[in-house]
Amino acid sequence: MSNESKVDCGRRRLVVATAAVGGAGALVALVPFLSSMLPSERAKAAGAPVEVDVGNLELGQMMTVEWRGKPVWIINRNKPMLETLPALNDQMADPKSEKDMQPEYCKNETRSIKPEYMVVVGICTHLGCSPSAKFKHGPADGMAADWVGGFLCPCHGSHFDFAGRVYKSQPAPTNLEVPPHMYLSDTRILIGEHKKGA
Repeated sequence: MSNESKVDCGRRRLVVATAAVGGAGALVALVPFLSSMLPSERAKAAGAPVEVDVGNLELGQMMTVEWRGKPVWIINRNKPMLETLPALNDQMADPKSEKDMQPEYCKNETRSIKPEYMVVVGICTHLGCSPSAKFKHGPADGMAADWVGGFLCPCHGSHFDFAGRVYKSQPAPTNLEVPPHMYLSDTRILIGEHKKGA
């Protein structure tokens, strides 16, 4: 074997090793770049949509998820809950949801896309406290005898029904906010986005 072929073999190894190290370096440099394209935790908290599976949410039960740093309540309303809504219209401050606290597609008696599912931001519209669920009728939850269920804000006593509508003469000036949302399937809700044109 000549000295010239030994040199060429050595050069070849050096070129291959250099290319391998350079390729590995390029991959390492690419990882932060690609991960920077994903939404950060801060971006998610600032308003990235949240996908929720409600398939295991039983009738009459509520779950809470976080969107934009706020609690969002989802209730699978049963028939008795839904039956209270029209019966309470005369007691509500904004029974037809005329104030802009919900998307247009939720301006209806149930303030929802599907009557059985209530989706509202669980923050009182008075001073930002989080109301408590008071689902039991009458004094069972420490409420008045004629209470049919809903929510009570512990800070200043505002009462809300099972559509998040506020009762008349309460400190809260408006109904609870209904966030933009849409159904991806029968049991999956995307909170924070809605269909174009909705």
